[in-house]
Amino acid sequence: VQLVESGGGLVQPGGSLRLSCAASGFTFSSTAMSWYRQAPGKEREKVAGISGAGGIFYYADSVKGRFTISRDNAKNTMYLQMNSLKPEDTAVYYCNRRTGPFDSWGQGTQVTVSS
Repeated sequence: VQLVESGGGLVQPGGSLRLSCAASGFTFSSTAMSWYRQAPGKEREKVAGISGAGGIFYYADSVKGRFTISRDNAKNTMYLQMNSLKPEDTAVYYCNRRTGPFDSWGQGTQVTVSS
């Protein structure tokens, strides 16, 4: 299993970023996937989740209406479109695959929201 995040960077408050997670080593289209984030000094938290077919979604209250999770099963890639970014969105964002009790993580991509 390999998960590779990309798309992070420095953005001003109110700006947008689109994160990508390229997956390999498993049957991506039948696997629910999630985005997590971890800010300095805080626990890792689940931000958004999507079913294998892309029809069921989860969003943390803190990002509802601003973030959109999606996937392209033909490309084995998951996305997180982040709009109206706030300084409190600053964190390392991770792609996650959970199978039973086992988690697979990417290396993370840094998102910094600052003026």
